[in-house]
Amino acid sequence: MPLPPYVKRKNFKVESDHKDYQTIFASEDGAVAAPTAGLHFSEEIKSNLKKKNIDFDYVTLHVGAGTFLPVKVENILDHKMHEEWGQVNQSVVDKIIKCKSNGGRVLCIGTTTLRILESAAINNNGKIAPFKGFTNVFIYPGFKFLISDMLLTNFHLPKSTLFMLVCAFSGINQIKKAYNHAIKNNYRFFSYGDCSLLIKNE
Repeated sequence: MPLPPYVKRKNFKVESDHKDYQTIFASEDGAVAAPTAGLHFSEEIKSNLKKKNIDFDYVTLHVGAGTFLPVKVENILDHKMHEEWGQVNQSVVDKIIKCKSNGGRVLCIGTTTLRILESAAINNNGKIAPFKGFTNVFIYPGFKFLISDMLLTNFHLPKSTLFMLVCAFSGINQIKKAYNHAIKNNYRFFSYGDCSLLIKNE
């Protein structure tokens, strides 16, 4: 079981990791790490949300090893984003179009989901469409979000592309407030950490 480098183990063969470090949404082999926002969900939570008329659908993005790499360049435009393979099916596209036309909002469970949905729209001149292939979309402040309205995500590492993504999504000042609150109150960061519900800053 591939674990992030910051999850320290004396014994790498911990049987519980095969269950604990896996989301209920997983179905395809290919990712080198779990999309960690999904770890917050159980079948019971998912069932309770469905009772409140919150619909689910599923995308695939095989998280690559580059997700753990910090940004090491002075100018973020010089950062080379790693490629990851993903897929957005027609059923997802249909639900998003219906949701938006009814005044609903698209909530992404994790940055992984957000990145593949935005990639699918970027690949089709700004409108959501089925997508299958590689993406290296790099989201940082100034990015124009096309699909995602809300984001459930863990607290991310400093100097990471994922921290830049959340700053782009909710605004740098709002994220600084959230992270200061998390640090002050000893929130847990990273894979088994706490999460935040972010709303897109218009």
